Amino acid sequence: MKVTIAAKKLTISQAFTDYAEQKLNAKLDRFFPEEAEAKITLAERREMIILELTVKYNGIIYRAEQSAKDKNDALDVTIDRIIRQIRKQKTKVEKSLRQGAFAGLEPEAEEKEYEVIRYKTFALKPMTVDEAILQMNLLDHEFFMFKNAETGLVNVVYRREEGNYSVLVPEE
Repeated sequence: MKVTIAAKKLTISQAFTDYAEQKLNAKLDRFFPEEAEAKITLAERREMIILELTVKYNGIIYRAEQSAKDKNDALDVTIDRIIRQIRKQKTKVEKSLRQGAFAGLEPEAEEKEYEVIRYKTFALKPMTVDEAILQMNLLDHEFFMFKNAETGLVNVVYRREEGNYSVLVPEE
Protein backbone atom coordinates (compact mmCIF):
# COMPACT_ATOMS: atom_id res chain seq x y z
CA MET A 1 0.00 0.00 0.00
CA LYS A 2 1.32 3.44 -0.93
CA VAL A 3 1.18 5.70 2.13
CA THR A 4 1.33 9.49 2.00
CA ILE A 5 1.40 11.62 5.14
CA ALA A 6 0.70 15.35 5.09
CA ALA A 7 0.49 17.80 7.96
CA LYS A 8 -0.97 21.26 8.29
CA LYS A 9 1.10 23.42 10.67
CA LEU A 10 2.66 20.34 12.29
CA THR A 11 5.92 18.49 11.95
CA ILE A 12 5.78 14.75 11.47
CA SER A 13 8.40 12.61 13.17
CA GLN A 14 9.97 9.63 11.45
CA ALA A 15 8.71 7.52 14.36
CA PHE A 16 5.10 8.40 13.51
CA THR A 17 5.69 7.75 9.80
CA ASP A 18 7.10 4.30 10.61
CA TYR A 19 4.27 3.59 13.06
CA ALA A 20 1.62 4.63 10.51
CA GLU A 21 3.08 2.51 7.71
CA GLN A 22 3.42 -0.50 10.02
CA LYS A 23 -0.18 -0.17 11.31
CA LEU A 24 -1.70 0.36 7.85
CA ASN A 25 0.18 -2.59 6.40
CA ALA A 26 -0.66 -4.84 9.35
CA LYS A 27 -4.38 -4.06 9.39
CA LEU A 28 -5.34 -3.11 5.84
CA ASP A 29 -3.11 -5.29 3.63
CA ARG A 30 -5.64 -8.12 3.86
CA PHE A 31 -8.19 -5.92 2.05
CA PHE A 32 -6.09 -3.94 -0.40
CA PRO A 33 -3.26 -4.88 -2.80
CA GLU A 34 -0.08 -2.81 -3.24
CA GLU A 35 -1.73 -0.42 -5.74
CA ALA A 36 -4.03 1.00 -3.05
CA GLU A 37 -3.26 4.53 -1.87
CA ALA A 38 -3.59 5.66 1.73
CA LYS A 39 -3.34 9.33 2.67
CA ILE A 40 -3.06 10.56 6.24
CA THR A 41 -3.67 14.25 6.87
CA LEU A 42 -2.84 15.72 10.27
CA ALA A 43 -3.91 19.08 11.64
CA GLU A 44 -3.91 20.64 15.09
CA ARG A 45 -6.89 22.50 16.46
CA ARG A 46 -7.35 23.58 20.08
CA GLU A 47 -4.54 21.34 21.34
CA MET A 48 -6.15 18.32 19.65
CA ILE A 49 -4.75 16.39 16.71
CA ILE A 50 -7.24 15.84 13.89
CA LEU A 51 -6.27 12.88 11.76
CA GLU A 52 -8.02 12.08 8.50
CA LEU A 53 -7.35 8.75 6.78
CA THR A 54 -8.40 8.25 3.17
CA VAL A 55 -7.87 4.97 1.32
CA LYS A 56 -8.44 4.87 -2.43
CA TYR A 57 -8.60 1.69 -4.44
CA ASN A 58 -10.40 0.58 -7.57
CA GLY A 59 -12.58 3.70 -7.76
CA ILE A 60 -13.84 3.43 -4.16
CA ILE A 61 -12.82 5.89 -1.44
CA TYR A 62 -12.89 4.99 2.25
CA ARG A 63 -12.53 7.89 4.68
CA ALA A 64 -12.43 8.28 8.46
CA GLU A 65 -11.54 11.18 10.73
CA GLN A 66 -10.71 11.31 14.44
CA SER A 67 -9.67 13.94 16.96
CA ALA A 68 -7.42 12.96 19.86
CA LYS A 69 -4.63 14.30 22.00
CA ASP A 70 -2.23 11.69 20.58
CA LYS A 71 -1.85 11.10 16.84
CA ASN A 72 -1.14 7.38 17.33
CA ASP A 73 -4.47 6.94 19.13
CA ALA A 74 -6.27 8.88 16.39
CA LEU A 75 -4.64 6.68 13.72
CA ASP A 76 -5.70 3.47 15.49
CA VAL A 77 -9.32 4.66 15.68
CA THR A 78 -9.45 5.72 12.03
CA ILE A 79 -8.02 2.39 10.84
CA ASP A 80 -10.67 0.56 12.88
CA ARG A 81 -13.37 2.79 11.36
CA ILE A 82 -12.19 2.01 7.83
CA ILE A 83 -12.29 -1.73 8.63
CA ARG A 84 -15.79 -1.32 10.09
CA GLN A 85 -16.92 0.49 6.90
CA ILE A 86 -15.55 -2.35 4.78
CA ARG A 87 -17.18 -5.03 6.94
CA LYS A 88 -20.51 -3.19 7.01
CA GLN A 89 -20.60 -2.88 3.23
CA LYS A 90 -19.04 -6.31 2.63
CA THR A 91 -21.47 -7.53 0.00
CA LYS A 92 -21.29 -4.27 -1.93
CA VAL A 93 -17.51 -3.86 -1.94
CA GLU A 94 -16.08 -7.37 -1.92
CA LYS A 95 -15.89 -7.49 -5.73
CA SER A 96 -13.49 -4.53 -5.69
CA LEU A 97 -11.23 -5.72 -2.85
CA ARG A 98 -8.50 -8.31 -2.72
CA GLN A 99 -9.57 -11.93 -3.26
CA GLY A 100 -10.16 -13.67 0.10
CA ALA A 101 -10.11 -10.39 2.05
CA PHE A 102 -13.03 -11.51 4.21
CA ALA A 103 -11.77 -15.03 5.01
CA GLY A 104 -11.98 -15.59 8.76
CA LEU A 105 -13.58 -12.22 9.40
CA GLU A 106 -16.70 -12.04 11.53
CA PRO A 107 -19.64 -10.62 9.61
CA GLU A 108 -21.18 -7.34 10.78
CA ALA A 109 -24.94 -7.03 11.00
CA GLU A 110 -26.30 -7.07 7.45
CA GLU A 111 -27.34 -3.71 6.22
CA LYS A 112 -30.53 -3.48 4.25
CA GLU A 113 -30.50 -2.43 0.63
CA TYR A 114 -30.45 1.28 -0.13
CA GLU A 115 -33.86 2.73 -0.72
CA VAL A 116 -34.21 5.86 -2.82
CA ILE A 117 -37.37 7.59 -1.67
CA ARG A 118 -37.29 10.66 -3.88
CA TYR A 119 -35.84 12.01 -7.09
CA LYS A 120 -35.66 15.74 -7.57
CA THR A 121 -34.95 17.59 -10.78
CA PHE A 122 -34.01 21.23 -11.05
CA ALA A 123 -32.30 23.64 -13.42
CA LEU A 124 -28.63 24.28 -12.78
CA LYS A 125 -28.06 28.01 -12.89
CA PRO A 126 -24.46 29.13 -13.55
CA MET A 127 -23.13 30.89 -10.42
CA THR A 128 -19.99 31.53 -8.44
CA VAL A 129 -19.05 29.55 -5.34
CA ASP A 130 -20.01 32.53 -3.15
CA GLU A 131 -23.44 32.73 -4.78
CA ALA A 132 -23.93 28.99 -4.29
CA ILE A 133 -23.06 29.25 -0.58
CA LEU A 134 -25.48 32.16 -0.20
CA GLN A 135 -28.24 30.20 -1.97
CA MET A 136 -27.56 27.11 0.16
CA ASN A 137 -27.79 29.18 3.34
CA LEU A 138 -30.98 30.88 2.17
CA LEU A 139 -32.53 27.45 1.58
CA ASP A 140 -31.11 26.21 4.91
CA HIS A 141 -29.60 23.14 3.21
CA GLU A 142 -26.43 21.28 4.17
CA PHE A 143 -25.28 21.07 0.53
CA PHE A 144 -26.07 22.69 -2.81
CA MET A 145 -25.38 21.56 -6.39
CA PHE A 146 -24.68 24.25 -8.99
CA LYS A 147 -23.03 24.88 -12.34
CA ASN A 148 -19.80 26.77 -11.72
CA ALA A 149 -19.88 29.96 -13.82
CA GLU A 150 -16.07 30.01 -14.08
CA THR A 151 -15.51 26.40 -15.20
CA GLY A 152 -18.89 25.31 -16.57
CA LEU A 153 -18.68 22.12 -14.46
CA VAL A 154 -21.25 20.85 -11.99
CA ASN A 155 -19.98 21.42 -8.43
CA VAL A 156 -21.38 20.74 -4.98
CA VAL A 157 -20.79 23.05 -2.04
CA TYR A 158 -21.43 21.76 1.48
CA ARG A 159 -21.19 22.94 5.07
CA ARG A 160 -18.62 21.10 7.19
CA GLU A 161 -19.05 20.25 10.88
CA GLU A 162 -16.67 23.06 11.87
CA GLY A 163 -18.99 25.57 10.16
CA ASN A 164 -16.81 26.33 7.14
CA TYR A 165 -17.45 25.17 3.56
CA SER A 166 -16.03 22.76 1.00
CA VAL A 167 -16.60 22.47 -2.74
CA LEU A 168 -16.66 19.17 -4.61
CA VAL A 169 -15.23 19.51 -8.12
CA PRO A 170 -15.16 16.58 -10.60
CA GLU A 171 -11.83 15.57 -12.12
CA GLU A 172 -11.47 16.32 -15.79
